[in-house]
Amino acid sequence: MVAEPRKPPPRIFLKLRRALGGKAGWGGLALQVLFVAVLVWIGYEIIDNARGNLAAQHVASGFGFMSQTAGFGVSQTLIPYSETDSYTRVFLVGLLNTLLVSVVGIVFATIIGFVVALGRLSPNWLISRISGGYVELVRNLPLLFQILFWYLAVLGALPGPRESISIFDAFFLNNRGLVIPKPIGHEGLVAFTISIAAAVIGCLLLRSYSRRALFQSGRVVVVWPYVLALLIGVPLATILVFGIPVTFEMPALKGFNFSGGTRVTPEFVALAVALSTYTAAFIAEVVRAGILSVHKGQMEAGASLGLSRGSTLRLIVVPQAMRVILPPLTNQYLNLTKNSSLAVGIGYPDLFSVFAGTTLSQTGQAIEIIAITMGVYLLISLVTSAIMSFYGWRVTRSMGG
Repeated sequence: MVAEPRKPPPRIFLKLRRALGGKAGWGGLALQVLFVAVLVWIGYEIIDNARGNLAAQHVASGFGFMSQTAGFGVSQTLIPYSETDSYTRVFLVGLLNTLLVSVVGIVFATIIGFVVALGRLSPNWLISRISGGYVELVRNLPLLFQILFWYLAVLGALPGPRESISIFDAFFLNNRGLVIPKPIGHEGLVAFTISIAAAVIGCLLLRSYSRRALFQSGRVVVVWPYVLALLIGVPLATILVFGIPVTFEMPALKGFNFSGGTRVTPEFVALAVALSTYTAAFIAEVVRAGILSVHKGQMEAGASLGLSRGSTLRLIVVPQAMRVILPPLTNQYLNLTKNSSLAVGIGYPDLFSVFAGTTLSQTGQAIEIIAITMGVYLLISLVTSAIMSFYGWRVTRSMGG
């Protein structure tokens, strides 16, 4: 008798094997299961070893320590804080300080980076060489060295409070920081803030309307008088109705220090300047590469339309280059945020310094504190990446990509 041919396995069975094991089939699936089992075993051993060490040192695990009294001061706080506050408050203070220096650094690094990139592409020989020298010098020096340079060699060499450098008798620069007028809010501040936000939203809507009219019908709509009226008229009307929203407390020298006003610490200034200038050198190369990726015929097309070099770059070249610029630019933003943890080198009270440093040394809760710190930095990175991805999607959509 002739043996009947074997029936092929059902198609759904083949799809399942291909999905789980890839081209290697069941052998690939077995390797994946083995790999996951090894990872689980390693994780179990790490956790078991940590539990044993904590038990031997009589250290209780958990997050109950967050409600305990911190007992130490912080030199810069954006929210009210005292030594009697809990470690949760310390965490919030450090987190806000990290976000502050990161946002300031990102803003200034972006501005400096774009300016230096355009300088490197400038037809002016001197500007091009100066910009190139800046990039080669700054990005090849360690960041910690630059932070210490600004803190010790520049800000540390400034005169004392009694010999402060005065700017319009309102700003005073000395080796203890920058003393500036302190804003004091009044009852009309909320209404004034809302009016500013409404005016900005109105300006954006007018800009969108004018661009749509230009691209769809070629009609030029002049909106700048309305924009000016919104930005000046709406806040001014709010002031007339609700009163002055903000007054300023001026600093004054009394004895050996200033009273009144508010002080920007030298640690913050040194860290922000170092992060901005260092990251700007890398951003400059990213922007330069993005601009060079656009065909040179775009510059020639702009010139044939009678546009200046600056207008051609702003209206034609840079918008096209943004699709190339944004991914590595996002990486530089993430690097700047993570590099802010070097603030511990000069005593700036960021998250890593006051929480993963002082708090950890006082409580001994290493696992919990390191896990929280890692989670915060991870969350900041994911949020930054999401914002930049959304902006990149908007750029691609506006370019018709």
